[in-house]
Amino acid sequence: MISLTNVSKVFDKTTVLKEVTIEFEPEKTYAIIGSSGAGKSTLLRCINLLEIPSSGSVVVDGVNLVLDKKKLSLVREKIGMVFQNFNLFAHMSALHNVMFALVKVKKMNDADAQKEAVKYLTEVGLQYRLNNYPHQLSGGEKQRVAIARALAMKPKVMLFDEPTSALDPEMTQEVLKVIKQLNHIGMTNIIVTHEIKFAQEVADYIIFMDNAEILEVTPTQIFFSKPKSSRAVEFLSNMI
Repeated sequence: MISLTNVSKVFDKTTVLKEVTIEFEPEKTYAIIGSSGAGKSTLLRCINLLEIPSSGSVVVDGVNLVLDKKKLSLVREKIGMVFQNFNLFAHMSALHNVMFALVKVKKMNDADAQKEAVKYLTEVGLQYRLNNYPHQLSGGEKQRVAIARALAMKPKVMLFDEPTSALDPEMTQEVLKVIKQLNHIGMTNIIVTHEIKFAQEVADYIIFMDNAEILEVTPTQIFFSKPKSSRAVEFLSNMI
């Protein structure tokens, strides 16, 4: 469903992605790992063109988003994204944060949108927080609202950009538990994470990045037992 070919991204003469080529299989979970500054988040953001590649192609569901930007909004409806810092509307309750796109994008009436929002907030364990505003929620609860908001759009793909980096260890575990549950509902999940143990438990494939390049795309069990690149061996020795 997703294919990147020779994707490069340059910011102010600094290359942050260097001719990246990768295909993502449907309904698989990928964890993108590597040291800070390796290009992980930039790669993720190029998939839905939150970052526009300097060169190369991004094809999602048969559409080359770089060449056919008119279809970008339609393709984005199939892609959910969860950010590091939640990106909730501060003036809306948890319920209305989830309802908003259902009404504006999916054109649901308020009653149907509310029913869907309650369903997905309940799935992430927040049925008792429906009317709370972001400032009344813990970091873990905010991130679970963000996940419910993305899931309510029924995407084919979920992108997670370091979803636990702003959380303390206890809140991290509650969010990771919710993400693990998504492995069983038939979506493609692509997760940028520093949580190596989590990546090992949840991912079908590990994408290992270093210095703006993908060095490995390897089945998880093989990556952690027999990494191919010397840089991955070094990285794992420092992390595990």
